[in-house]
Order: sequence, then structure tokens, then C-alpha cells
Amino acid sequence: MDQKRLFVAIAISIGILLAFDALNRPAREAQRVQQQQAAEAQQPAPTPGPAGPLRAPTDASPASGTPTTPAARLPVEGPRVQGTLSLRGARLDDLVLRGYRETVDQNSSLVRLFAPREGGAPYYAQWGWTAADGRTRVPANDTDWAAEGSALAPASPVTLRWDNGQGQVFEIGLSLDENYMLTAEQRVRNNGVEPVQVLPWSRIRRESTPPTQGFYILHEGFVGVLDGRLREETYGNAKSEAAKRSGAAFEQETGAGWAGFTDKYWLTALSPVDPAQRYRAAYRHTTEAGPRGPEDRWQVDFAPVAPQSIAPGASAANGIRLFAGAKEVRLLDSYGERLGIPDFDKAVDFGWFYFLTKPFFYALDWLFTIFGNFGVAILVFTLALKAAFFPLANKAYKSMSRMKILGPKMQEIRERHKEDPAKAQAEMMALYRTEKINPASGCLPILIQIPVFFALYKVLFVTIEMRHAPFFGWIHDLSAPDPTNLFNLFGLIPYDPMQLTHYLHMPAWALIMGATMYFQQKLNPQPPDPIQAKIFQWMPVIFTFMLASFPAGLVIYWSWNNLLSILQQRYIMALEAKRGGGKPGLAVPAVAKKG
Repeated sequence: MDQKRLFVAIAISIGILLAFDALNRPAREAQRVQQQQAAEAQQPAPTPGPAGPLRAPTDASPASGTPTTPAARLPVEGPRVQGTLSLRGARLDDLVLRGYRETVDQNSSLVRLFAPREGGAPYYAQWGWTAADGRTRVPANDTDWAAEGSALAPASPVTLRWDNGQGQVFEIGLSLDENYMLTAEQRVRNNGVEPVQVLPWSRIRRESTPPTQGFYILHEGFVGVLDGRLREETYGNAKSEAAKRSGAAFEQETGAGWAGFTDKYWLTALSPVDPAQRYRAAYRHTTEAGPRGPEDRWQVDFAPVAPQSIAPGASAANGIRLFAGAKEVRLLDSYGERLGIPDFDKAVDFGWFYFLTKPFFYALDWLFTIFGNFGVAILVFTLALKAAFFPLANKAYKSMSRMKILGPKMQEIRERHKEDPAKAQAEMMALYRTEKINPASGCLPILIQIPVFFALYKVLFVTIEMRHAPFFGWIHDLSAPDPTNLFNLFGLIPYDPMQLTHYLHMPAWALIMGATMYFQQKLNPQPPDPIQAKIFQWMPVIFTFMLASFPAGLVIYWSWNNLLSILQQRYIMALEAKRGGGKPGLAVPAVAKKG
């Protein structure tokens, strides 16, 4: 019965991993194709051109007409970003990230975050006002702003100014830090003779549905922490919710908080400067006519819950922050602490194992600062994990080693009581008690390894610090699958078997992992049931094919963990063999014959 429980526990673990692989294998193949396409194509840089009409999020004045002159642009130059801001409509719609490229090739294009409406996938941030009193003239989407300053840079803030000709002056003060945070202060001066009421707003808008990785364990789409709660919506769910509500897909009144769009590695998010002020945040989806028919539009916006009432001679201001950059964990932590942005690190999808995943990341990142290589950091981290669980694993390996030594006696009991299984079970339990063996203890190393496996997988998969991180030899990206393939003799044959089917991928590190798993399995006692024994024999093969398309860093971890387990188990077996008078080895002890 205990052997059956052990088998069931292992079978469930295998089932979880197989289901995990089945869900994510097509998405991993799609990611590979996207990476290849990214290496071949680069979105062209924006060029000045007419900006068409665009509806504002809070019923701002529509564009009065299609401009015939190109929009003026303000350069944006930071240590980690570069691009331009369109002075028509006050849109930051051109931004690339310095230091991040599309592929591991250093000549590949920089990662583009924001793109203008003249391109194929418009994506931008914008600031504006709504006339809450219904009569004040506010900036429109085709309004040309005047800029005070030649370029927006960390040491060079810029002010955009527009006079409505009715006594009100609108200003947007922009400042950029050394990383990815831009702060916008929206100001209105009322030089008229009557009070006015306006509602400032800010938004991030995507005018096409972005390609997503499609992984079950990765969230992409709307994300935010509003009133202390994480709010996530996929593009599909947001579209459905918007249709049901005939309006916003999601709305939430909040104080301190943030909301935006998350991709696998990149984030754009808005956050109020004053956490004491109440705002209304919204996730929106609309369908608008496009050159190829109806097209999806996605938007995140923030606006104060009440309009600003500005008396004659007075002014009002509203501050909003825009993060547009890479989801670097320590940078997000720093912003959260310094600027009071709650749970900003949750932009990184650490998942259900957050309590393991984030500490794992910190440990690996710390080891990286020591060794300068994330692959080496993984090896050292695995060694530390083995040391931490050494007593528990030793207990399990001792039990398994004793069971292997006692294999002939257990088989003899089964043979002797073939007709009476209950009697055989009772004698075996008595033998377990005499030899102080716990058959179920063999499950412990596997049960411990499963959450560690998923947590480490998350670290390798979702943290940008692992992106394009090299190891040694042919591994140039630990977050991507091993590029070698047995089916083309590891590159000797100039043919990519993956063009035929993605299942024809058998890299070198997966074979190493399979071999270590095979030898580790030989150290364990064989199940008495022939069917169970056959299934166990196929486990290394199953895992080899299953992990072939997983990130190389994860396969390296598994291989190294197997090797350490083999060494530890061999050591325990040697001690137990001396204790029991036997000899350690890979072969299963011979079964004693009757008579």
C-alpha cells in the first residue's frame, strides 16, 4: 500500500509537469517564432506627419479637423530612454529603451515601447483636460503646444504651454529621472473674469491588440494595484467586460495606486503624485473603424474624482507619474519605497509562489553580483538549497537505501504469502518498523523539488534580469531554450528540424538532464509491480522530451540538482551498505529464491 502511495505521489507530480508542458509548449514555440521575426524586422522610427482625430477618455473636445502640417516634436533624451514627444496633442508616442535589444545579437534593434499613430501599432501616453462646465475651451487632440525647452532630459525639464484665448492658460510641466519615470504636472491659470471647472486626465493608449506570449502562467494586459488590491485583466476579458457594461471594462476609485499595461518584460503605468488625493482609474476597450475594418482600442486612464474649480486669478495643479520601461525588480522596489507607489513590484508576475519566487530572485541576483554569471549563480544557489534540505533528504535517502538493501527480503515475503496479501503486508510493515524505514519518505525529495522547480521557472521566465543572460559554451540566453538539437547532430547538418515540428527539439542540456535522471533512478528501489517499474523506467525519457523546450537555465538547474542528489545518495548508500553488510552499486540486488 505504501509503495502504491509513493507511486501515486510521483505520478501526480509527473502529471502536473506534463500538463504544464502541454499548456505552454505551443506558446513557447510562438515565442521562438516571434524572436526570429524580431531579429529580421524593425519598426521604423517615427517621422513627422499628420495626426488624425482621437477621442479623449473623458469626453474632451474632439479634434477640430485634420492638420495639414507635420507635428513638431520634442526630443526625449535619458540615460536609459530616447525618443520624441509630439507637441500636437501632447503625446509621448516615440520611445525606445537603451540597453535592451530585441535579440542577443548586439546589432539587433533597440526595444521599442511607444510608437506613433503613423506606425502599425500606435502606443502612447497623453495628458489633457475635459471641460466640466461645458463652456471652457480645453486642449484638443490636434492642439499644437508651445514648448519651453529644447529637449526633455533628467537635468532639463520642459514646460508645454497653450492659451485658449479666453483667459485660461494650460501648462504641462514634464520632468524625467535617470531611469524610466516621467512626472507630469498639469496646471491651469485662470486669467479670466469667471470661474471655470476643468477635469485633468492622463492616459496610456494602445490602438491595436499587442501580440502576447500566450503562456498560462504569465499575465499580459491590464494591471494595477488600486486601493491596495492587485487588479489584472487580460485583453480578452477586458473586451468581454466592456461589452457587458457598455462602458469601461473596469473602474475603481483609489488613492495611492497605479495602473497600466504589462507585457512580459515591459511596463507602462500611471500613478498619482499625491497619494492623499482620490482618483478614478479605468481600464477601457472600444472598437473603432480602421483601414482594415473595426479595430480594438485599449486604454488605461486616471482622473480626479471631482473637477477642479478655479476662481478668477487662481490656478490649480495635478501631478501624475508615468513609468515606461523595463520591469527590473530592484528598480520597481526602489520606486515603491521612495515614491510611495504600493506593491509596484507586483508588475512582475511572480505568481502564486511569490513567497518563494521573489526571495529566489534576490538570492540569484546577489550571487550574480559575486560571480558575474547567472548560470553560475544558479549552480551555487542549487548547492545552497541542497545544503538547506540536507537533513531531510538524508532521511529520505537512508530509507530508500535500506529499502533497496532489503529488496530481496521483501520479495521473499511476497512470494511466501502470494495467496494472502494481507499477511504479506503485515510482515512487510513489521520489517519496516524493525529496520526503521518509512516507505513514504521517498516522496519527500520530489514533493520538495516541485514548488522549487516552479518558483525557479518563474524567476527565469518573468524577470528581465535573466533575459539574454549567458552561461558558458553555446548557451547565450538562460531564459530561452537550449538552441542545439540532436536531430541535426548539434548543428553539423545545416537543417532546422523545428521547421517540420516543434517536437523535434532535443538539445544537449536536455540529454544531460535525462542521463542524470536515469542514473539517479537506478539508485532507488524498484517498484515491485512490473507495470510501475516500466513506467519508472520511462520517466527519464518523458522528462527529457518534456524539458527540451524549457528555458536552458531551468534544465541546467535540474541536471545539476540530479548530479548533487546522485552524489548524496551514493554517499548514504555506502554508509548503509557498511551498516547492513552489503555493497553499494547501481544494480538492483538479486531476488532470493524460494527454498
